[in-house]
Amino acid sequence: MIPFDLVLFDFDGLLVDTEALHCKAYVKLCQNHGCQLDWDVAQFYAVAHFDAKGIEKTLYQKFPELYKEEPRWSVLYEEKKQIYQKLLEDGALRLMPGVEPLLKALQDADIRRCVVTNSTLRQVNQIKNSLPVLQTIPVWITREDYVEPKPSPECYQLALSRLAQPGDRVIGFEDSMRGLTALQKAGVEGVLICPPDHPQLADVEIPHYDSFEEYLNANNF
Repeated sequence: MIPFDLVLFDFDGLLVDTEALHCKAYVKLCQNHGCQLDWDVAQFYAVAHFDAKGIEKTLYQKFPELYKEEPRWSVLYEEKKQIYQKLLEDGALRLMPGVEPLLKALQDADIRRCVVTNSTLRQVNQIKNSLPVLQTIPVWITREDYVEPKPSPECYQLALSRLAQPGDRVIGFEDSMRGLTALQKAGVEGVLICPPDHPQLADVEIPHYDSFEEYLNANNF
């Protein structure tokens, strides 16, 4: 028996292995502007998963010439989204370990479920077409649906307003501390799913699972 009534999911890096593509998109963005960004995925995690403006602040600090050329981060971020979209079209996508059996179990049990993501609707639809099991999740809240990014609880509060009922047992899954903070601010029990060597685990002790496979095994699914 699944012990909750509503399940909320982050998306990138939690359900689908897209974080490497986001990292590549920022590397390519900098390359387009004559800057050499030598990030790997671990370095991307260290910047992106703690602060909603972490990438903007880090790139402008690292490359003052980038700020001089284009001080409007919104313009650069739009360029990055286009690069990422091309990578989605060209690359092979895969689910994170344990995601498929979890989604099928939730579908079979008819548990309410929702994705709350910083990705755009266009990006989400492309990935859903590539990985059909994601289409078993009936509700998707994308970046167009809310104003303030995580760690603001706005996006999760929106999900609760649409789906939660009085007395519901609600759980949320995230792969970043700022996402976990957003869940907690919205009053939702949060579970962190991330690799054991993730930088966000370096200085704090946080209960977490390495993958959904570990979560499923630990909770007797």
